[in-house]
Amino acid sequence: MTSLWFQSALLSDGWAEKVRVSFDRNRIGRIEEGVDPAPGDARHGIAIPGLPNLHSHAFQRGMAGLTETRGPAHDSFWTWRDVMYRFIDRLTPDDVQAIAELAYIEMLERGFTRVGEFHYVHHDSGGRPYANIAELGARIAAASGETGIALTLLPVFYAHSNFGGKPPVPGQRRFLNDPASFAKLMDASRKAIASLDNANIGIAPHSLRATAPEELKTIVPLAQGGPIHIHAAEQTKEVEDCIAWSGARPVQWLLDHAGVDSRWCLVHATHMTAEETARLARSNAVAGLCPITEANLGDGIFPMPDYIAAGGRFGIGSDSNVLISAPEELRTLEYAQRLTLRGRNVLVAEAGQSSGRALYDGALTGGHQALGVSVFGLKEGAPADLVSLDADNPGLAGKKADTILDSWIFAGAGSVDCVWRAGVCLVERGRHKRREQIARRYKEVLAHIVN
Repeated sequence: MTSLWFQSALLSDGWAEKVRVSFDRNRIGRIEEGVDPAPGDARHGIAIPGLPNLHSHAFQRGMAGLTETRGPAHDSFWTWRDVMYRFIDRLTPDDVQAIAELAYIEMLERGFTRVGEFHYVHHDSGGRPYANIAELGARIAAASGETGIALTLLPVFYAHSNFGGKPPVPGQRRFLNDPASFAKLMDASRKAIASLDNANIGIAPHSLRATAPEELKTIVPLAQGGPIHIHAAEQTKEVEDCIAWSGARPVQWLLDHAGVDSRWCLVHATHMTAEETARLARSNAVAGLCPITEANLGDGIFPMPDYIAAGGRFGIGSDSNVLISAPEELRTLEYAQRLTLRGRNVLVAEAGQSSGRALYDGALTGGHQALGVSVFGLKEGAPADLVSLDADNPGLAGKKADTILDSWIFAGAGSVDCVWRAGVCLVERGRHKRREQIARRYKEVLAHIVN
């Protein structure tokens, strides 16, 4: 049994001092509180549970910094999407894996230990399926295996360009399936993740724009009890187009017709009415919030205070991966609300509550629910997925309990020191053990894609 000793640790039932955590292979076998380190214990400062990243498009990490030049017209999500279509035209399977590997080591280095990969690039650049229809999903699985991050693979169903079954546009040709081919894709994707430790799978109808109602009804059973993720109400144009098509807003339509429950994650859900917000909270689904990407794309701001007040569940995701950082996602989530409401600490209900702790606990619980993981956190029997913060960082001097999280999230204090996933130390002194090799390959790939 490997044993680690921490000066402080955020256990499932709260903070504790002088904690020994012992691993039984890939799980936490024993936790002791208030003990001195034993000979042979690896000593560390502060332990927190690894966060889930519930929404990632790994290949978009290669686009970071390539979309920040203003075009001839008003720039928006839709003009950004055109750049994305041109970018993916050049990606080979090797490229997809190399970019995903870099994204995944950055996630591990910055506090995430599981990723939900909303994977929608399936075919070759001409739109033809590979001999293995899940070839690119297998490359995502390989990137998970090479980096050690836990994976919830979410193969995406995509068939149309807009509501009402509009024909797809050329830039979408690598995404497309009908229900029959998607069933084959799901079978092949299950095989692709079979050898990975603690991996699982769900489905992701891309959006109501891309999935007609009869198709949605057909593919949902393919989740086989796993998570169901869908983009919803990210853009005002999407809302307007949905009303024109159905007379209902996207979130309203899903709640009325799709049987949304605790298996579901509605990604973004940015533009909701007060009634939709309350109904989504009551459904026990998770709102998948991606604050950095939503800010980068100019999407808008989620109605977080009302949603939280109604008991809503949420998690965070890095989405376009323009910048990967667990604490920065949480900080951006809170700061957007402060700017909107012109107040401070607006997402906690009672005096004396820590904003950092509330954000962290919410993202930990909601994110794992959204990724189909029921056992998590620092407790006996849970997967041995934990992060240590550098207690020698001056920004954490004198900090205790929840002020550690407040300082890490809001003051940029305390960098990630080590990360263990399934009991294996993957990150030491803030660097993934395979960073050099993976970064070298990534730079080679980007050189031929961008130039």
